[in-house]
Amino acid sequence: MASSFFALLDDISVLMDDVATMSKVATQKTACILGDDLAVNAEKASGFLTNRELPVLWKIGKGSLINKIIILPFAFLLSAFAPLAISLILILGGIYLAYEGVEKIIELLFHPRTTNVSEKRAEMTQEEVIDEENSKVKSAILVDFILSIEIIIIALSTVTQSDLMIRIAVVTLIALLATVGVYGIVAVIIRMDDIGFKLLKSNRNKFTNAIGIALVNALPVIIKTLNVIGTLALILVSGGIFTHNIEIIHQLVAPLPQLMADAIIGLITGIIAFTIISLLNKWKTSNNKLLP
Repeated sequence: MASSFFALLDDISVLMDDVATMSKVATQKTACILGDDLAVNAEKASGFLTNRELPVLWKIGKGSLINKIIILPFAFLLSAFAPLAISLILILGGIYLAYEGVEKIIELLFHPRTTNVSEKRAEMTQEEVIDEENSKVKSAILVDFILSIEIIIIALSTVTQSDLMIRIAVVTLIALLATVGVYGIVAVIIRMDDIGFKLLKSNRNKFTNAIGIALVNALPVIIKTLNVIGTLALILVSGGIFTHNIEIIHQLVAPLPQLMADAIIGLITGIIAFTIISLLNKWKTSNNKLLP
């Protein structure tokens, strides 16, 4: 009985060691996507009223966790029985990410914001503010869903030769890290100014006051930087999906540096998707006007 118990402990120890080793490899493989995920989600979670930032982030975080719960079992099943379906899902997601990125670039270049966000919301009704918030949350959860698929598939690809239990443990661990880690960091970033104001209010010494001022002044710069990085991340991640999953595109851009290739393919795809959707929206609008 005792020998069986210690044998079980030994098996568990070996399993945990394998999980830790493979998790390290999977984390390294997905580090770039996790970084993109952080930038995109920080951009999506910003721009709300101060008292709504954490509640909104909590909504997006819960949606992200539900995304992982939905994706994980399907990823394991599809990887075993229909691997081509995973590539198709990734490509469709890549089109959406490219569209989102190009839409943001076009909005920045041709429709820049001339009104302060807080001033704009002051003119909105409570119902309009809630509708805008819900719309942004839905958009953030959808983008998270696509990025989550990419993270989980890449993590899964690093452990395809491992036992089923190790695959499940490693990919699940990476999925949880992508939610808890990313949204935890985003929460800290968007509340930097509150931390800074609290330090200034405490007025303990010159050092804490200097840190408080630095945090307050740094937040707008960080948010704007993350907005830019988040937009670039959408383009690069989408381009990477195409260059890694479509052989013709991969061969076409093979001579180019990876980042340049991903950026070019992402931009081209986004411009095509944006043009098609814009034309469809105009056609839909014109048809609605013709209706009695």
